Amino acid sequence: MNVIEAIKNRASTRAFSDKPVSRGIIESILETARWAPSGKNTQPWHVVVVAGNTKKNLSRAIIEACHSGIEPNPDYQYYPTEWHEPFDTRRKACGIAMYKALDIKREDLEKRTQVWERNYNFFGAPIGIFFFLDRGMGTGSWMDIGMFIQNTMLAARGFGLETCPQASLAEYPDIVRKYLSVAENMFVVCGMSVGYADKEQPVNQYRTERETVANFTRWELD
Repeated sequence: MNVIEAIKNRASTRAFSDKPVSRGIIESILETARWAPSGKNTQPWHVVVVAGNTKKNLSRAIIEACHSGIEPNPDYQYYPTEWHEPFDTRRKACGIAMYKALDIKREDLEKRTQVWERNYNFFGAPIGIFFFLDRGMGTGSWMDIGMFIQNTMLAARGFGLETCPQASLAEYPDIVRKYLSVAENMFVVCGMSVGYADKEQPVNQYRTERETVANFTRWELD
C-alpha cells in the first residue's frame, strides 16, 4: 500500500474483529510513527498500549462512571462551546450518516446511548493505544503529537490494520491515569482503537464527505 492510498482510504473504524494483534506488530507501528516531526525534536508524545484485562477493566471503570452520572472532565476542550457555520453543518452531517448506517432513529435514545458506549469498549478492537502530552509543553506540541498520531494510523494500515482515534477515551482522564499508572502532569490527549476491521458491519460502510481543495485553498502565486 503506497502512502497516497493509505491516506485517502483511511477511515475511522467502529467495528473490529476479534482477531488478535501481536505485540510485535504494534511495536513496528510505533517504530514507524516515532519518525514524526516535532519542534526542536522535542518528541513530546508518551504512549501506553492496552489489551486484555487492563483494557477490559479500564472500559468497565469508564462505563460505570458514565452510568453513575459523573460528568466527563477532559484535560482540554476539544470542541467549541458555541458552534457556527460551516462547522455546525459538518458535525451534524457526520452524526446523521453514522446513525443512518446503523438504522437508528433520532428519537431512539437507548440505542444511541448503546452506540456511544461502544467508544469506551474500543469498538471491540483487541488493542487500545493512549496518547499523552506533558502539561508543561506549549501549544506547538499539540501539532507535534497530532502528526505522531496520524503516523500511527497510517503505519497501522501498512500492516493491514485499521484504527479509530477517539477523543471520547479522554473524557475521564483521571480514571485513565489511575488505571494506567500515568502521572498527573500528563494530559490525556486521546485514545485509539486498533485491530482488524469487521468490514461486514454497516457502521464501517459509510463515509463522511471532504471539502474540495478549491473550497479551502486560496492561491497567491504572483
